[in-house]
Amino acid sequence: MPNFSLINSYTLTKKTPMTDTAVHLTFNIAAIAIYLAASGHLISRTRRQLGSARTWLLPTTAVALLCHAAGGYGSLFTNAGLNLGFFEVGSLIFWVINLLVLISGLRKPLHNLFIFLFPLSALALISSLIVPSSSALFTNITPGIAGHILLSILAYSLLIIATLQAVLLAYQNHQLKHKHPSGVVKLLPPLQTMEALLFELLWLGEILLTLAIATGALFVDDLMAQHLAHKTVFSVLAWLIYGTLLCGRHFLGWRGNSAIRWSLGGFSALMLAYFGSKFVLEFLI
Repeated sequence: MPNFSLINSYTLTKKTPMTDTAVHLTFNIAAIAIYLAASGHLISRTRRQLGSARTWLLPTTAVALLCHAAGGYGSLFTNAGLNLGFFEVGSLIFWVINLLVLISGLRKPLHNLFIFLFPLSALALISSLIVPSSSALFTNITPGIAGHILLSILAYSLLIIATLQAVLLAYQNHQLKHKHPSGVVKLLPPLQTMEALLFELLWLGEILLTLAIATGALFVDDLMAQHLAHKTVFSVLAWLIYGTLLCGRHFLGWRGNSAIRWSLGGFSALMLAYFGSKFVLEFLI
């Protein structure tokens, strides 16, 4: 007589991965839908110069982040190991960025950044769903390496926010110089407040990037063997660029276009450090 308890147990075990996949997919689709809908509403309100309406924006963002976290968890933590693929990490970075902007937006006027972040977050999620990862699975990660990865993601996230802030600052500066203070510019804080906020973000991002580079030097055994030499070079270059900018600000009073150009230069090096190297390793080699 067949043992139905074993059969039922086997059936449930076989169904669990498929059920988990469906749940994670549902949460990802929900997050994408919320990001796109909120983005469209924000753009519409901006065109009509109505403001971003924090009363609905903050709870909507919180719900999107919960869905994003629930869906992204299944993409990162798989049965085969920790998946640190190109698009999976991109999705994680945008989740961290949105969370930081949401928290900071409670006391600082950062919520207009969601006009840019929501479409990019949706695109990152869509890419992580439709593009298969190749060889970025890790089964055994030491606490030191885990700390390095976490610090790197936090540093990249903060410096990406700072770059978006620099882009908004450049646009605001250009519009004010040409006497066209309309549209998005009317919704932004004063120029000096925007600039002060930019350097606060840069200081914090530089500190985290310093810690990320230091932990990488301590816990990564062989940079050449692990194809991390080019990543290290560009990370150090970004660190030097941001450090030069912050020193220039402190000792020489750099501001305006100089600050914006250096911010964009550091961002370019940082993107080449991580996304450029991962793209080459995962898709071209």
